[in-house]
Amino acid sequence: MTTDPHPWATTLDGLHAQVWARLARGVADRRAPARHPTLATVSPDGWPEARTVVLRAADPTAATLDLHTDLRSAKVAALRATPRAALHIWDQTAHLQIRLIADVTILTGDSVAQTWAKVPEASRRAYATTPAPGHPIPAALDYQTTPDQTFFAILRCKVQAMDILHLGPEHRRAAFDRSSGWCGAWLSP
Repeated sequence: MTTDPHPWATTLDGLHAQVWARLARGVADRRAPARHPTLATVSPDGWPEARTVVLRAADPTAATLDLHTDLRSAKVAALRATPRAALHIWDQTAHLQIRLIADVTILTGDSVAQTWAKVPEASRRAYATTPAPGHPIPAALDYQTTPDQTFFAILRCKVQAMDILHLGPEHRRAAFDRSSGWCGAWLSP
């Protein structure tokens, strides 16, 4: 029998707790794999879209994750049409794949003012390009940035389900969902 270097992966509770610990680390540590998950949405015309985002908050009690974005971005249009998303994280060190599905609420205006006040000045430039994100420009740097809270949005992802795959010496896969109170179930990897 092989000794698993990740003993947390041997129990459902340990695996679930480890996922939230890694998500929390992604918020706090710029080098953590969970810092930059892939967010997948469905475009208004039905095409899949995936992009790297920055994880800004993780609340294990509420089972929510926050992402920041420009309100004029394509992901916001996609989420207005279909307010659901998937997030994917690969953590090489832990041999851990984290797949999450979530309902997404777009927060703007007064509801994001306190968060906006904490966004560093240099980072605020990401939320105010002219023209808006995704619009054609004649050359690579033909855009301006003027920080503007009216373009700042928080994507509050209310996690509904998790599919976790640990690729250690003995592969383990588990599913967790909100409707069961996060009681996990082992799946064949």
